[in-house]
Amino acid sequence: MAELITAKLLLIACFLLIVTLIETLAYSTRIAGTRVRLIATAISLFSTLVIVSRFSTMIQQPMTAKLINEAPEGNVMKFIEEQYRLLIGVTSIGVLLGMLLFPTFILIFSKAIVQMSEQRGSIPALFKKNMNLRGIKRMLSCIRIPRFNYLKGITLQTIPKRLFCLNVIVTAVFTTGVLSSIYASIIAPEYAQAALMSSGIINGVATIILTLFIDPKASVLADRVMTNPGKYIYLKSYSLTMVSSKFVGTLAAQIIFLPAAYYVAWFASWI
Repeated sequence: MAELITAKLLLIACFLLIVTLIETLAYSTRIAGTRVRLIATAISLFSTLVIVSRFSTMIQQPMTAKLINEAPEGNVMKFIEEQYRLLIGVTSIGVLLGMLLFPTFILIFSKAIVQMSEQRGSIPALFKKNMNLRGIKRMLSCIRIPRFNYLKGITLQTIPKRLFCLNVIVTAVFTTGVLSSIYASIIAPEYAQAALMSSGIINGVATIILTLFIDPKASVLADRVMTNPGKYIYLKSYSLTMVSSKFVGTLAAQIIFLPAAYYVAWFASWI
């Protein structure tokens, strides 16, 4: 176990934890936006957080690939599989942590959205204003413990079930896309470059599904809440659906990791 968990693996795990946490908390921006009635600004903040997380995924790929160089000879595949499964497990922890911090960041993002509006949409100005002792104290004052009464009114009827299933699939693909592609380069070393490049295609397809079928649903719900506050429970249900399905998706990634890797290896040889 000591050999398995290296300093580089811990660094990547910390990086992945932060990225997953950001992605999970991003879903709270629309709720925050409807609370302060600045939904367009909230969507802008959501888009910024998503772009940061997607770019961070691109940075993760070369860092994760370098773990292969440290694997012991004669046991590379098993060693890397165990390390990559640990990284997938870290994403599950990141989602759980995001769920626990959800009420806190609804309040933090509510204040941030108002300040963004006052700063004419400048995120650098927003960071400059809050990255000091006073700003940190304000954020700490927003800490809220998750309570079950947040789920009041949410039923099976208010939860979009098809959206839940779709996001499980998208999350599983995103979570394992890079890792399976790198692992495929070990399975089929003669097609290593093609396998590594396949991660962009895999994540690209998942992004298209996310953009076409999932994100618009949230925007429509947010608009309906703005005109009819009685629809707020549906927006809460959507947020719960997204974070819970994201967690289930990270668990599903453990199941599809190896099959996806062998599929990518086959695809790389086929093209």
